[in-house]
Amino acid sequence: MPKAVALILGGGRGTRLAPLTSIRSKPAVPVGGKYRLIDIPISNCINSGINQIYVLTQFLSVSLHSHIRSSYSFDKFSGGFVELLAAQETTSVGSDWYEGTADAVRKNLVYFDQPGIDYVVILSGDQLYRMDYGDLIDTHISTGADVTISCMPVSRADARGFGVMQLEDSGRVKGFVEKPQTDEEIDAVRTDPDWITSRGIDSKGRDCLASMGIYVFNKQLLIDMLSDSNFTDFGKEVFPKTIKTHNVQTHLFDDYWEDIGTIRSFYDANINLASPDSEFDLISIENPIYTRSRFLPPTQMSGATVKNSLIADGCRINEGAMIENSVIGLRTIVGKNVTIKNSIIMGAADYEEDPADKLPLGIGEGTVIDGAIIDLDCRIGNNVQIVNGKNRSDTDLENSVCVIRDGIPIIIKKSVLEDGWNLDERV
Repeated sequence: MPKAVALILGGGRGTRLAPLTSIRSKPAVPVGGKYRLIDIPISNCINSGINQIYVLTQFLSVSLHSHIRSSYSFDKFSGGFVELLAAQETTSVGSDWYEGTADAVRKNLVYFDQPGIDYVVILSGDQLYRMDYGDLIDTHISTGADVTISCMPVSRADARGFGVMQLEDSGRVKGFVEKPQTDEEIDAVRTDPDWITSRGIDSKGRDCLASMGIYVFNKQLLIDMLSDSNFTDFGKEVFPKTIKTHNVQTHLFDDYWEDIGTIRSFYDANINLASPDSEFDLISIENPIYTRSRFLPPTQMSGATVKNSLIADGCRINEGAMIENSVIGLRTIVGKNVTIKNSIIMGAADYEEDPADKLPLGIGEGTVIDGAIIDLDCRIGNNVQIVNGKNRSDTDLENSVCVIRDGIPIIIKKSVLEDGWNLDERV
């Protein structure tokens, strides 16, 4: 593969994913029971032969830094690395925080303006998908592109949430509209479904091509463009300018891809992973997902019933427990006769000796959890009820131990729910 370096954008404050992002950056949010979101693009890079990877972030990056440091190391002869670049004060770019995606890259140009690097692959740190970036770079080279944008066909209704491209018949991008809302705006960037089908992808009637937030730039073009401008955002500023002056091409993709930008999308993606017919298979011989090696014992289950669920390492699930359509994270202790349905339990960051003066980590006997997210290191007592029976949407409950977002109850990290706590009895 030609020499390429990857830049993974860690995202902004992640307010739509709060409270999961109230104490960690978006790429550090746990997913699939044992991974973090950042593991997805890093694994795609490694599986694609790209082993020089930078992660750009500025908000709550401590846990992300710890995870990267513990998970990814390369032998001295490969020259590979995964390095986190947080916003910092420097003599060249000042002390301002990143003002957008393009500004974040500009303030780190020095790290990839190195001899031998031909291409810069720019990725998002909060998406769930599997892609060979080698194919993306091949498209970039074969079309003689200056910039290549990975895109996927979407319906007109879905197009309103994406940046949508207008193409020439050759595949060159001639227009770009960020989140078109009216029929007139969508008509202006519509792509003939037959054109999509002719490129080997069944359009299924979809007539818009949406940007996936995955780009390849010729290194020197990216350096020149950002150095000579005050652009802060790729979608709103860089691409409209570049399309007019350079050869911007598309790379078509039509496999599973999910942007984990909201609590609902995070919840749905995780529950989908637990399905036997999941659209995203965690098992892949050729393209595994890498993460931290924790050397945990196997999960122990005794007299429990488990259906359509993911159970991570190091759990103990006791007699009479029933788990269905759920994701159970690392080191989760599930008491006797517990019912967990349609839920995400993130588990615990470590084991503990049985505490004499407080509830133990895990889920106490007789507790019922349905349609909820339980963040890390929660202590849930016996006979607790975490069910949104009143169908509340967005609600903040007393003592900040629980909030409801998109109708999904979320128990805040390290919360304590005493015996008999009942969600529907709370204000």
